[in-house]
Amino acid sequence: MKSFLLRLSCASALAVSLPSPAYTQEAKPAPTPTLEQRVAGLEAYLNNTSPSAPLQDAEGNVPEGLTTPSVGVAGPGHNGFMMICAALVLFMTLPGLALFYGGLVRRKNVLSVLAQCLGITALVTVLWWAFGYSMVFSPGGTPFFGGAEFTFLRGVTSAPNPNIAPWLSHNVFAMFQMMFAIITPALIIGAIAERMRFVAVIGFTALWMVLVYFPLAHMIWGGNGFMNGIGNSDAVIKAIDFAGGTVVHMSSGYSALILCLILGKRNGLGKESFAPHNLVLCMVGTGILWVGWYGFNAGSALSADGVAANAFLTTSLAAAVAAGVWGLMEYLTRRKTSVLGLCSGVVAGLVVITPAAGFVDATGAMICGVLAGIVPFYAVMRLKAWFGYDDALDTFGIHGVGGTLGALLTGFLATPSVNGALDSNLKDIVGKTLWLEQLKAIGFTIVLAVVATVIIAAIIKAVTSLRPTPEVENAGLDVAEHGEEGYIL
Repeated sequence: MKSFLLRLSCASALAVSLPSPAYTQEAKPAPTPTLEQRVAGLEAYLNNTSPSAPLQDAEGNVPEGLTTPSVGVAGPGHNGFMMICAALVLFMTLPGLALFYGGLVRRKNVLSVLAQCLGITALVTVLWWAFGYSMVFSPGGTPFFGGAEFTFLRGVTSAPNPNIAPWLSHNVFAMFQMMFAIITPALIIGAIAERMRFVAVIGFTALWMVLVYFPLAHMIWGGNGFMNGIGNSDAVIKAIDFAGGTVVHMSSGYSALILCLILGKRNGLGKESFAPHNLVLCMVGTGILWVGWYGFNAGSALSADGVAANAFLTTSLAAAVAAGVWGLMEYLTRRKTSVLGLCSGVVAGLVVITPAAGFVDATGAMICGVLAGIVPFYAVMRLKAWFGYDDALDTFGIHGVGGTLGALLTGFLATPSVNGALDSNLKDIVGKTLWLEQLKAIGFTIVLAVVATVIIAAIIKAVTSLRPTPEVENAGLDVAEHGEEGYIL
């Protein structure tokens, strides 16, 4: 009897624990992509389009589980191209801008410029990792600031972020954009060279990145940015900026002007020689900037595609033409064409074409180059003399004025035949009233840069002095601030 009850109990337990055949659900196999879908995924890589597009049904949805090996994988060609471009943009700051500015100052201050470039590079890298990248490109924020999703670069992996670029590793994109963030405040050094303490430069940069660069970059390039005309159909100001006319050059240029006014003129200006101590370094720095600018402009296409090729072309044309026109302007006014003038013309041409590089054709680039050799020339040679401000290395005249000119010209010269993205949210204003949107963005950028710079300078002055003592300034910043000399002869 006990044996019978034991067997009955075991049978009951098995009946309870085992599901009834009527309710058993077999695992549903994942749908298998067709050969045509797999081939189309590879074609999407070549055409730089979404790898999931070939998998979508008539309603634009991808069936659950349907995928191909190309989905979620960074394309090696685009990735390699963008890593090279990121390195080129860093090359612009270190050593390009450092040598360009370093050669233009007096011998006793050459190391101070190099130290400021290095210090800014280190500082901005940390800020970018901690919260800067998230403030610019994280979703879920406002039209003025990004969200917090990517703080400390969380989730920024080697897999592509389809909301940014379907074939580019997210971390490569983040590093490419970090190089832009590094060079922008470094440009400001040119206006205040030889008369601002290193600790004040670092403190100013930290606050300036938070109050000016990060929000402005989000407004222009962020997915829901206030002034992102291409990427945000709800943008209040429908402006375009391919590689940083407003974000990089105008923001730094106008902040540089205000900061040099707050600091005042260098001791002895107009009474002693302030000639560049080494134009050879300046020329070498200019060449490095030109080479690096291909990464700056062509890389802003975010892939090795036709838009990048066009930006490569327009960058070359504008830089060369501006150098020639600037040299001609010097010859017509002074009967001499200087190496410094040619270098200034190259940089001016590169600045003016920056916001337009991926939006204008060769003719547009030539127009940008000609005007870049004329308008910034007068800003440097005449405007500074008329108003008497001490923009030491002409940051405002070239980057502020040149960036403004480039942003405005982009509104007149941009064409969908070069960049099809202009046919998305802007098809009704391209070639018509886009220049008015550019004017709005220009005005907003100027106000933001000026107001923020005044506030930041006041904060730094309340904490520490902006300028060294007159004795230190006259002796030079290299020994007093860094304990070193650039040349031991």
